[in-house]
Amino acid sequence: MEKWASVWKYPSILLFGIGIANFGAWVYLIALNLIVLEMTHSPLAVAGLYIIKPAAALLTNGWAGSLIDRTNKRNLMVGLDVIRALLIAFLPFTSSLWTIYALVLLINMAGSMFEPASMTYITKLIPFEQRQRFNALRSLIDSGAFLIGPAIAGILFMLGTPTAAIFINAVALLLSGLVTMMMPDLEKVASIEKSVSTMSWSTIRKDWKEVIAFSRKSSFIMLVFFLFSCMMVMTAAIDSQEASFAKAVLSLTDGEYGFLVSIAGAGIIIGAAGNALFIKKLTPPFLIGGGSLLLSAGYLVYAFSSSFLGAATGFFILAFALAFANTGFQTFSQNNIPVEMMGRVVSIYGLLEAFLVIVATVIIGASAQLISIQPVVIAATLVMFFIALLLVVLSTKGRKNVEHVKQMLTR
Repeated sequence: MEKWASVWKYPSILLFGIGIANFGAWVYLIALNLIVLEMTHSPLAVAGLYIIKPAAALLTNGWAGSLIDRTNKRNLMVGLDVIRALLIAFLPFTSSLWTIYALVLLINMAGSMFEPASMTYITKLIPFEQRQRFNALRSLIDSGAFLIGPAIAGILFMLGTPTAAIFINAVALLLSGLVTMMMPDLEKVASIEKSVSTMSWSTIRKDWKEVIAFSRKSSFIMLVFFLFSCMMVMTAAIDSQEASFAKAVLSLTDGEYGFLVSIAGAGIIIGAAGNALFIKKLTPPFLIGGGSLLLSAGYLVYAFSSSFLGAATGFFILAFALAFANTGFQTFSQNNIPVEMMGRVVSIYGLLEAFLVIVATVIIGASAQLISIQPVVIAATLVMFFIALLLVVLSTKGRKNVEHVKQMLTR
């Protein structure tokens, strides 16, 4: 018991901090949507909030990895939490939509930096043999945030206003930063200020060349990484038509649509719990391939459905599979991308993913407008299913090399 406590002390603290931030993020997202809708009475203005996230990645990820890999990751994570908390706390004091957009852009730019920084820090902190368990527990926490976050937001809205919920998220991020400060300092590298001062376009170009060289050298690893990113691109693009599909194709009422989303929430929590329970018996290649295939199968069931029951079945399947696929992908990435350049690799590929999200969302949205929603959604899910089949083939090939990779990384 003492050995378990010593091994999992810091990972448990880190999971606690991640949980706080995730719960707050859901409260913030719902509250911000309501604030913008009340201010403008325009669904288009609310939709603009969802364009900002990939736009922030486009502005940030091209250079952020160069900073992350040269900076103390723990201190950077704390700084980004504090910056986001201050920016979020300022949101209720502005009455201009464009000012809100600008603040949300800065918040998302900080978030785009936080993700690769935290992934690098986690890889340094968690030993090889514990990473899959950690990622499974993280998926369970993320699932809990998906369910409980909106519920907490609803209670806050009944007791107060969306503004109060915004402040709650600012406090949550400050607490997350405080928790991160309790984590060990794993590296003695340059301060953030010194790292920024030494950044230049030549440094960024050099880093891009290194990432491209690594991608060519480790083509199998980065092909799996890229294909899984494409899976996430397709999920984002298809999800953008979710409400329209529910109304125009399934003819659901608002209450029925809400129940449909609740079924997805149940699928997420059950899948994450099963993932955490049986994680020792599952390998990252199996999780990536099998999880992606089941995820795309769920989307196919949903796309071909013409009734609430069919859509609900698809929603449950895809939500159930998500935790398995994400756990496999996170573990695969941590085990195969060199930690000293992980910030640059994840950031640059994240830049490509953000660009593809915007392109795919526009293409699917415009096609649905010009043709019809269901055929377009079906076509998109078939593309996703083809990508998943490629991942199954590649992960089966990669499974033969799991023990070899493990030996290399544990030397």
